[in-house]
Amino acid sequence: MAQNLFPVIDSPRIAREGEGFDKRYKKSFAWDLQKGDFARDGTNRVPVCNGIEAYQTWCEKTVTTERYCCLAYPDEIGTEMERAMKRPSQRSCESAIERTIKEALLVNPRTEYVRGFSFSWDGDAVLVEFLVKGIQYEEFRIRKKLGDGKNRGEDDGQQASF
Repeated sequence: MAQNLFPVIDSPRIAREGEGFDKRYKKSFAWDLQKGDFARDGTNRVPVCNGIEAYQTWCEKTVTTERYCCLAYPDEIGTEMERAMKRPSQRSCESAIERTIKEALLVNPRTEYVRGFSFSWDGDAVLVEFLVKGIQYEEFRIRKKLGDGKNRGEDDGQQASF
């Protein structure tokens, strides 16, 4: 009846980065980006969207979510647009916007690449367009208006028109 004075316990296996992520697109509830709430059908039910629609919605919401502002999200979720828009020149703003969008979307293992950025400025507002490709689907274009549209140093109350 020999017992060890010090019992042996197997240590848990440590997962490697990216190993535990599922790369399949999953169905989700439909989201209305304009309302910022779940979409509703005629019977006031929330419809279900397919995996690619859910992924596209995730991309749109991630780009418009400011990082560190919502305690419900981990620090990897969101962009740093406020910081990017405070850069001293349009060129440096564009570089920072591109970087923060790429970083935010590439957190998702379903994102293959983010590229093809183009910028259209109107005062302090910018319309940014770019392509996103998921690992199993064709690429799609996202367009986002950023900034307040006021000229630097002026406060005339007029918004940019894109």
